[in-house]
Amino acid sequence: MALKGYYSSGQFAKLADVSVRTIRFYDQQNLLKPSYVNEKGARFYTDADLPRLQQILLFKYLGFSLEDIRQMTVGDLDPENMAASLKMQKKLVRDRIELEMVVEESIQEILDELTRTADPGSGRVHQAPINWQKMLDLIHLTGMEKSLSSQYKNASNLSARIALHRLYGTNREGWFPWLFSQLHLRAGMRVLDLGCGDGALWTENRKKIPDGIRITLSDISDGMVRDARRAIEAIKPLPEKTPGEDPFSFSTFDCAAIPFQDSTFDLVCANHVLFYCEDIPRVLQEVRRVLRPSGTFACSAYGKRHMREITDLVQEFDSHIQLSRGRLYEKFGLENGESILTPVFPKIILHRYPDGLTVTDSQPLIEYILSCHGNQNQYLIDRFREFRSFVEARLPFQITKDAGLFLCQVREK
Repeated sequence: MALKGYYSSGQFAKLADVSVRTIRFYDQQNLLKPSYVNEKGARFYTDADLPRLQQILLFKYLGFSLEDIRQMTVGDLDPENMAASLKMQKKLVRDRIELEMVVEESIQEILDELTRTADPGSGRVHQAPINWQKMLDLIHLTGMEKSLSSQYKNASNLSARIALHRLYGTNREGWFPWLFSQLHLRAGMRVLDLGCGDGALWTENRKKIPDGIRITLSDISDGMVRDARRAIEAIKPLPEKTPGEDPFSFSTFDCAAIPFQDSTFDLVCANHVLFYCEDIPRVLQEVRRVLRPSGTFACSAYGKRHMREITDLVQEFDSHIQLSRGRLYEKFGLENGESILTPVFPKIILHRYPDGLTVTDSQPLIEYILSCHGNQNQYLIDRFREFRSFVEARLPFQITKDAGLFLCQVREK
């Protein structure tokens, strides 16, 4: 007997233009469960299941593993969630297109070097010396595709974390405008931003940037640098700016080995970066080296009370959940930051950012939790609806924020 609004596995497979075997496989892998199973075990799907299948198929085409797909498709596909997912998928497609274009150019350069016409009239050719460095670069480029999925997830996670703060922060000034105001930029300064992320510090404050300033945005991730470049290039030049005065440049490197000469910068920024560094003293020495004698190092961090309520929330739901692999504030935080900075910088001032969160909608909070670097997805994927109800029963949800900025001087003033 046919059920109104429901499709059998065969009908659903035909609707999606895939095989029944594919539908069954995704069911077995807990990627796409049927909306209804009758007493005989027959599986049925609805129109609402089609967007999730299309999402799974696209992620598979883009090279994600089944485990990655399982984590990225957890939750209900409401319009906002679907729109955010599609935007991130679009970004990854653009990344792959750009990569393929670079690979194509590299192949052509190698071909041009391998074979050149010695005598155009005779048609004879000779083989030029092989440029092995170009060959190695090409091998590196063709292998970069494997890293795109991790770059995608990093960018997606960063967006989820920023969104929660933007939506529900009680300090209406916002973190990035506040942070920018603490930097006291002046015309003619040269600035280095370590771990620039998606460039939000600069895109949100573009109109406030003084004339004649030069800013280098850097990150260890090619994907983050690419995101920052795109975000800044998407902003139309301000009418009062003269064409050609774009202050931004971009670079990819590890901040433990900064590729600039001594005394290059007036200001170095590191927004929530140091606690990710393996060798913080080495990074600080590098920062000190590239700063001018009158320079400033601005580095932000969290305190031990920061977002503590979220950890308590998930552990109340399941005590096995750990949202991070370690306590970042213990590596570099508001409590111990000054003692870590003092051996390198003689004058340090801490400015705290007054803020908190009052969350009134479960979805941004859940997306934040899923974006964390711990084991939460292992315990939440199969219990997502239960977890959503658990979170919604606790709204509005109050969260403590404990963040601040250390301003460090190279020399006493």
